[in-house]
Amino acid sequence: MMYHLPASIPSPSSGTIELGPLTIHAYGLMIALGVVAAIWLLGRRLEARGAGTRDDAAAIGMWGVLGGVIGARLYHVATSWDSFSDDPMRIFAIWKGGLGIPGGIALGVAVGVYAARRRGLDVPTAITCAAPAIPLAQAIGRWGNWFNQELFGGPTTLPWALEVSDDTAMKAGYPPGTTFHPTFLYESLWNLALCGLLLWIDRRFRLRPGNLMAVYLIGYGVGRFWIEGMRIDPASEVGGLRWNQWVALAMIVIGAVVLVVRRGPGQPEPAIESAAEPDAEPAPEALDANDDEPSDYVPQDE
Repeated sequence: MMYHLPASIPSPSSGTIELGPLTIHAYGLMIALGVVAAIWLLGRRLEARGAGTRDDAAAIGMWGVLGGVIGARLYHVATSWDSFSDDPMRIFAIWKGGLGIPGGIALGVAVGVYAARRRGLDVPTAITCAAPAIPLAQAIGRWGNWFNQELFGGPTTLPWALEVSDDTAMKAGYPPGTTFHPTFLYESLWNLALCGLLLWIDRRFRLRPGNLMAVYLIGYGVGRFWIEGMRIDPASEVGGLRWNQWVALAMIVIGAVVLVVRRGPGQPEPAIESAAEPDAEPAPEALDANDDEPSDYVPQDE
């Protein structure tokens, strides 16, 4: 029996999901699922460090998401005002798409930091715990663009090319039947890989508290710069680059500067996992006869 790989990725015929009398906007649903996953990961990381609880994570997530959505929408409206100037009420139609991630990151992190401080958490540690949770939420939320048939790249005939409706293709300036680069998929996979990389770095290296967020800015900025350059949706350009590409470059620079400025030793964060209590005495057989330290003692990685 022979199996044939699909020649392209079909788009959903509708951006909504009907459950009886209930209509769910898939764009909002994907964002909500991303938020749930991010709060779950943040809660686990806070508890593993003894730096907070899942209730803290839920509170930080609630306020951070609220700030993030507002910041993302304001950023999108500010950078795409021509799409709203004739009907300002469309600003509130978030379910139709249009969230600028850079604005969401800026205001969401700021509000999340405020919420963490109000709950008495150590802010740098909370930021470190939140860093991998952000790209996890982005990886899931990006699938909302698939349902809305938006923010795709240029035409391609690759096996993973994206199919869109004839109307969508013609609005983009291409004939019906044209398939496109699924940039939503590229960014989703990039963010998922970035989440895994941040978790690995956090366990492997002793970064100063808070510096993991700088690594996130660099990683996300690199991916966004590349993927943004593939997109064909209308966007403001400066010096031959799309505005979001300049923002991505700024994120890379900011992250690099933070890592350089805060490269000093600092106070390392507690290990995520510990095999014994901090004050536990080593077993007698582990002690060298001529020393007070275990003979095979090796410092644990963060």
